[in-house]
Amino acid sequence: MATSQKLRCRVQKVTDHGDHVYTVDLAPEQSLPRFKPGQFLHLTLDDYDPGGFWPESRVFSIASSPAQRNELRISYSVRGKYTARMENELREGRILWIKMPYGEFVIQNSTDVVLLAGGTGITAFTAFLENITPDYPNQVYLAYGARNRSLLTYKVLLDDQVSRIEKLQAYYFIEHSCHQDKELQATSEKKKPASPEIPGYVDIGSFWSSIKNPYDANFYISGPPAMNRSLSNELLQRGIQKTNIIIDAWE
Repeated sequence: MATSQKLRCRVQKVTDHGDHVYTVDLAPEQSLPRFKPGQFLHLTLDDYDPGGFWPESRVFSIASSPAQRNELRISYSVRGKYTARMENELREGRILWIKMPYGEFVIQNSTDVVLLAGGTGITAFTAFLENITPDYPNQVYLAYGARNRSLLTYKVLLDDQVSRIEKLQAYYFIEHSCHQDKELQATSEKKKPASPEIPGYVDIGSFWSSIKNPYDANFYISGPPAMNRSLSNELLQRGIQKTNIIIDAWE
C-alpha cells in the first residue's frame, strides 16, 4: 500500500447538487500518490504547517479514478459543524490540505460483488466502477439510493458504464419520487435495458432474485450508519456469511 502523503490543493470547482449536497474538484500541487479504489483521504480547512501537527480534519472517500494523478474529487453532505464549515468556506481558488491514501475498503475482483450505496456513500464505489471494462470477469450489481433524483449525483457516469458493460447492473432507489414504474424499459435494441428507478430506500429484496449466486458473492455497503446496520442485518437474515459483508465504517 502506498505511503500516505500531505498535499496542498486548490479548489477547482464546487458543484451544488441541492439539499446541502456538494461535489468538490481539487487540483493538487504535485502528483497524487498511488491509491486504490475505495480508499479515503483526510481534508482539513485549517492552516497546516508541514513542520507541525496535523489539524482537525474529516475523512472522505476518493471519488475520482486512480488513473487521474493531477485531479481529485470528493462529494459530501452537510451533516455537522465541520461539513457546515465546508459549505460556507469552500470556494473556487481556496487552498486547503489533504493527506492520503487511507483505508482497506477495496473491492476484490475474485468474485461477484453487490454494491449497496446510500447518498454520498456512492463515492466509495465510483473509482472502482469507472475503471471496470467490458471484459471484467465477474458480475457487479449496484444499488444506489438518494433522497431525490437530483441527488443521484453520479448517475450519468454509472449509466454510461452500464450501457458498456454487460456484467454491470444498476438499480436506483429514490426516496421521494413520483415515478412508480419498477419495470426495466429498453432504450434501443442495441443497448442494455435502462436501469430501473424504484421508489423508497435501498431494498435488497427488490432485486435479490436477479443476483445469480448471492451466497458466493461479496456485499459492500457504504452509506449512513443506520442504512449500513439495516442492510447488514438483512443480509445476515438471508443467510449471507458475515465474512462476505464488508462495511465502509469510518464515519
